[in-house]
Amino acid sequence: MTELLNIALPKGRLGEKVYDLFEKAGFPCPSIRENSRKLIFENPEAGVRYFWVKPSDVAIYVERGAADVGVAGRDILLEYRPELYELCDLGIGKCRMAVAAPAGFRDDPRKTLRVATKFTRIAREYYASLGRDIELIHLNGSIEIAPILGLSDVIVDIVETGTTLKENNLEVIETVLPISARLIANRSSYKFRSAEIGRIVRAIAGGAE
Repeated sequence: MTELLNIALPKGRLGEKVYDLFEKAGFPCPSIRENSRKLIFENPEAGVRYFWVKPSDVAIYVERGAADVGVAGRDILLEYRPELYELCDLGIGKCRMAVAAPAGFRDDPRKTLRVATKFTRIAREYYASLGRDIELIHLNGSIEIAPILGLSDVIVDIVETGTTLKENNLEVIETVLPISARLIANRSSYKFRSAEIGRIVRAIAGGAE
């Protein structure tokens, strides 16, 4: 019996879109559509086993070999630099990493810029490329309130619609980089199961175009 290919899907709306791509590409698993609390779903006929994990954990499952392939945002890959292969851009989950500040903010280059973010590596490298002196403040949630309460001057965060920013009287002042979902693979799996993974990549990439 052929070993099933383990596929890590990010929980939430993005994961549902990702599964749609896999299904259309010929790798369905009907039980995943059922309303249940199950996290693992198998379809031996298609040779796949799907499982739901927190979006930021997908790369860890893939890097450590618990999953052969998975889907992760470009932000996660750039921030944590996991040792894995990025196979293709799926063209979904599009948004951007941006710098936001209170409306009317003017940067004073004579002062160290206080930057609140959970993406410290991305923020550090971005400002280093500009030659800007910054103080990084690592936060895990509710980043929008940091400049409002005077904890930071600006924030670096993912922006989709910008609604949350507007509601907190913040505005985007710079775009750091575009973000989208990427198909990734474990390095060992890619070497030893290249035919199976290659078939998925070709089918998925074709359906994502």
